[in-house]
Amino acid sequence: MKKIEAIIKPFKVDDLKEAMSEIGVTGMTISEVKGFGRQKGHTEIYRGAEYVVDFIPKVKVEIVVDGEMTEKVVDTIMESVKTGKIGDGKIFVLPVDSITRIRTGEKDKEAI
Repeated sequence: MKKIEAIIKPFKVDDLKEAMSEIGVTGMTISEVKGFGRQKGHTEIYRGAEYVVDFIPKVKVEIVVDGEMTEKVVDTIMESVKTGKIGDGKIFVLPVDSITRIRTGEKDKEAI
């Protein structure tokens, strides 16, 4: 089992949700986060004063899948959220040792 974490632009969430549904992903967790990468933020003008915005609003998507689906999910994320511009985000793949569904006690693959 693998946990896939993707940091994406907020306006791409609906596109990602549709794409995940089409390939059979049944659940995901989404969090609003802030951060920066190579773009290192940007400057904005507010009431005539210029200031630096270091942390850009992003969305963190977490999906746990059976190991066999990992590559398909990663490819689908890339296809559905890519704009080709700086700040498109990153995808991380991490191992998952075990999962337990609290309500039923189901373990691992059955709990996904």
